[in-house]
Amino acid sequence: MDNGRPGGGPVDDRGREVPVAGRGADAAEGLGLRLPSPLGEIRDERLGAVRLFLKRDDLIHAELPGNKWRKLRHNLAEAARLGAGTLLTFGGAYSGHIRATAAAGHRFGFATIGVIRGEEHLPLNPTLARAAAWGMRLTYLDRTAYRAKHTPEVIDRLRARWGEFYLLPEGGSNGLAARGCAELPAEIDAQLATGPRPDAFDVICCACGTGGTLAGIAAGLAPGRRAIGFPVLKGGGFLAGEVERLQREGFGAATSNWSLACDFHFGGYARRTPALDAFIDDFAARHGLRLDRVYTAKMMYGIYELAARGAFPAGCRVVAVITGGPQPES
Repeated sequence: MDNGRPGGGPVDDRGREVPVAGRGADAAEGLGLRLPSPLGEIRDERLGAVRLFLKRDDLIHAELPGNKWRKLRHNLAEAARLGAGTLLTFGGAYSGHIRATAAAGHRFGFATIGVIRGEEHLPLNPTLARAAAWGMRLTYLDRTAYRAKHTPEVIDRLRARWGEFYLLPEGGSNGLAARGCAELPAEIDAQLATGPRPDAFDVICCACGTGGTLAGIAAGLAPGRRAIGFPVLKGGGFLAGEVERLQREGFGAATSNWSLACDFHFGGYARRTPALDAFIDDFAARHGLRLDRVYTAKMMYGIYELAARGAFPAGCRVVAVITGGPQPES
């Protein structure tokens, strides 16, 4: 199914075209972004002498939460600079990036196309239904073709069908996205330095799907600090090469101040176990925050496990980036 009209602008929930104020990141002033995003320390005896801060990027904006805005910001500005009228990107049926790209197009005056992995299923799930309501045209690639989505042959076929577009990779991860995420450490530094008790951090952690957030965060770190990425996919060690590639693309060189903790995927992408579910419930009961089971819950479980193993020295100050909230269920 293809929804929307070719070349159409943003539409409201009834399919009516709506006016937009501007394009690119410069048009974000009236968006009501919560920046800097909140930062707070939590207390939990299970962490021992490790101090844990939560960077609540999930609260940046209801439609553009977490790393989605940080990854899109410079890309929107570049698309506007190039005069692009359409954004095209890739993702699964429950992709937060697909939904965020549709929201960004709606807000900033770009037509959007979502290339979805797998077959079409009707009715649309909540993620794709929301994207469609924001004017995104949806098209589908079978899993074999989707694996080749980055090849010139597939891109050329998409351009032949849809016309010119600004290409956003799956997950939104490219050099410009990494540059947006690189702004996080300085933002955290400013928050900790101006609090009632000036402080700092030693380690910063994030969940990893495509590696863009980790690539940027690590590139933005001051000397003596390190970043840990928690791949949410089984066999996530391949992301090391992606992080290095994205750092070279965004900053000209790779850094060595980061690592991957690959043991906390719980069976693979979007997979879960009773242990993970119990951890999510317990964390919500203790701290009033329900973690996203696809990404942030796996990272947080890994942080607690590493703390229990003694991987962090006593007094270590760890920041966990909450990149998004729970996704709609099927």
